[in-house]
Amino acid sequence: MRTDTIFFQLFQTFDNLLFELVGLPPEASEGYHFTSVEIKEKAFRFDGIFIPEALEKNIWFVEVQFQKRAEFYWEFIGEIFLYLSQYKPHHDWQAVAIFAKRSIEPELPKQFRELFASDSLRDASCRIVRIYLNELPQDESLNLGIVRLIVAPERDAIALAQGLADRVGLGDRKKVIEFIDMVLVYKFPQMSREEVEAMFTLGDLKQTRVYQEALQEGERRGEKIGELRGKQIGEQSGQILGLKQGLKQAAVRLLTRKFGKVAQKLVKRLDKLSAEQLEDLAEAVFDFEKVADLDLWLKGR
Repeated sequence: MRTDTIFFQLFQTFDNLLFELVGLPPEASEGYHFTSVEIKEKAFRFDGIFIPEALEKNIWFVEVQFQKRAEFYWEFIGEIFLYLSQYKPHHDWQAVAIFAKRSIEPELPKQFRELFASDSLRDASCRIVRIYLNELPQDESLNLGIVRLIVAPERDAIALAQGLADRVGLGDRKKVIEFIDMVLVYKFPQMSREEVEAMFTLGDLKQTRVYQEALQEGERRGEKIGELRGKQIGEQSGQILGLKQGLKQAAVRLLTRKFGKVAQKLVKRLDKLSAEQLEDLAEAVFDFEKVADLDLWLKGR
């Protein structure tokens, strides 16, 4: 899973996520901008840096680690001091090391133990805080819930994703659903886009990238069929027929994913629908609870 990419986008989108992770109140995130900075001499690049506007606030260095690496602390702390040497900021600093789980954290070098005097931010001597994602509390905020989804076992991922989506407010709904969709796609790399789509059957799915790509794919297939048949029955009529075939295939695929095998007599009834009605059906599928709802929907057309 490309966790560095996911976390970069999470920190960039949810301004207060880092501060939630380290237990600070949401207002602590005010006045910061998030960036990723390269250290030129060694070509190091942090997973993220939160740089404040106010001098009384600290710079926060962030590094995310999902594999055990003995050199992790040597490199991370080395990058921090190279940054301080190169940019000479006026702010003080703190750092967060984020691990997928405690067992992948390497041994702490004794040369740096003073930087880890405490994991409590109330301790003025605390420089580097360690976070273990699989130990996040169950009653977390929505932002932390998305983070927990990244490390959740595959068997729990879909139920957790559904629960998170149910908690999303209308204002941020599309943005959060897109993030959940992205995590699931990375989390199940062995599965096709259609299979991920079938597992994550929310009404909001039709607004996500997965659904939109599936719809566009159906339209492209329809156009291709239309071009082939247009040679025999005329270009315009062939494209219309091809578009209908593509939309019908997309609708049948969605119905099959939701209900399993669909009776052939119901599939044949789709031939009588117009392209516009087939598009309506592709959206209506997400509101169906049983096959009988499809039969009732078709009778109304």
